[in-house]
Amino acid sequence: MTSLHIKNVQLAERVTVLKQQLDWFKRQLFGRKSEKQLIDNPALSSLFVSEQAQAQTPGSGTEVAAHRRSSKKQTQGQDVNDTGLRFDDSVPQQIIEVPASELSGEDAEQYDIIDYKDTCRLAQQPGSYTVLIYRRPVLRHKSQQTSVTVPAPVNVLEGCFADVSLLAGLMVDKAVYHLPLYRQHQRMLDSGITVSRATLINWIQKGIELLRPIYQAMLRQMLQSSVLAMEEVPMKAGRKHKGKMQQTYFWPIYGEQDEVAFTWSTSRGTQQAISQLSGFSGTLLTDGYIAYEKAVAQLNKHEHTVTHATCWAHSRRTFEKALQMEPDTAQHAINKIAMLYKIEKHIRDSKLDKGQTLAYRQQHSEPIVHAFFIWVYEQRQRPELLPSNPLTKALAYVFERQSQLRVFLSNPDVPIDTNHLERALRVIPMGRKNYLFCWSELGAEQLGILQSLMVTCRIQGINPYTYLVDVLQRVGIHPAKDVLDLVPRVWKTKFANNPLKSDLSIPASR
Repeated sequence: MTSLHIKNVQLAERVTVLKQQLDWFKRQLFGRKSEKQLIDNPALSSLFVSEQAQAQTPGSGTEVAAHRRSSKKQTQGQDVNDTGLRFDDSVPQQIIEVPASELSGEDAEQYDIIDYKDTCRLAQQPGSYTVLIYRRPVLRHKSQQTSVTVPAPVNVLEGCFADVSLLAGLMVDKAVYHLPLYRQHQRMLDSGITVSRATLINWIQKGIELLRPIYQAMLRQMLQSSVLAMEEVPMKAGRKHKGKMQQTYFWPIYGEQDEVAFTWSTSRGTQQAISQLSGFSGTLLTDGYIAYEKAVAQLNKHEHTVTHATCWAHSRRTFEKALQMEPDTAQHAINKIAMLYKIEKHIRDSKLDKGQTLAYRQQHSEPIVHAFFIWVYEQRQRPELLPSNPLTKALAYVFERQSQLRVFLSNPDVPIDTNHLERALRVIPMGRKNYLFCWSELGAEQLGILQSLMVTCRIQGINPYTYLVDVLQRVGIHPAKDVLDLVPRVWKTKFANNPLKSDLSIPASR
């Protein structure tokens, strides 16, 4: 083989790799984001007969051509009017009387009102703010000739003219709806409220500091979990030098009781991962980032017992990148992994307990995993696969992590992937698209505290605004030793039925 021919082969390989990268970028911009695989494998049909039978059980809905009509249970507890608008009792309503011209004409006596028909339209008030005026009487003691003024109600922030409802609204708009403070400031100005932006920042910082003990209690409780999922997310925070922001990282941690904590550090090195996991013993589920493997090894040297498990979804993505160059081989790997997900779906739908889950995985998933890694080993022996080939990288990725990928087979509490964590951490990249960065490192740390509580509220099915209005008032009077009562998961059972409210909830006098 001449040197020219070798060079042509290398150039052709390089062009193919670049085309594959270009296709990947196009998919990120314009393509389908879902990772669901639609496979038709007759070998699996016998495993899921009960699932198919359950899907055909009568009563779940009415079959209509081209769609399934939803059952009435979906609209229980909601008013449905003739226009199809659905809303519950918490939505404010204003009745507007529509006059009838027939009742004011010459023939008015010929008409009687026998009924009313309501037509509903959803309306909005832009930037609705209310000034609460506490009118306090000044009393004069007749005999002593002294005066006394009734004190104003205690506020969350002493000496501050922001009501707890405003503090909660600022935090929810920032963390849940990703509305930067400068936009909230503009909305206030448009509504006739003049407050400096620095004042808004000061209010939010003080409010988050009141929440810090709750966040710390939740994190300590999460580190007692037997299984944790962990990732890292970049965030620009603080100025590195003139014109350049510093790259920092959130380390979102997902606990076994559906709680999320966004810890923060200045880097994504091994020592940072170790510091976030201080005191943890159990199974750590992560992606294939090498820092986690090193962190687990060092933790186990210091009387920790940490088992490292890795994510099958990240393994699948490595084969997706090889579809362009090795479509048949890569698709074979993806189909094998999809079979594992099919089994996991059956376990969830059947609501199997831990013992049944472990037995089912060992019976159905373990043979697939065993055959998959034998196939991976055989594929790595192919001499025509060059190191630059994406399939070579994918095969090496899963082969080097096969012990971590097998952990879910022996522990029913370990999920097959970190998708539940990836769904929870989306608030960081979504927020990054709106406010781009944090001005200071303290701001990034406080954002992590706020997002920890807000995301956990969403997962637990709690209204974030209701939670903040209650907790910001309760944290000052609640015993410090019982701070765990105020984390969203516990608060839901103890206080959600009768939360503390703002004075704004009291109907104004007319």
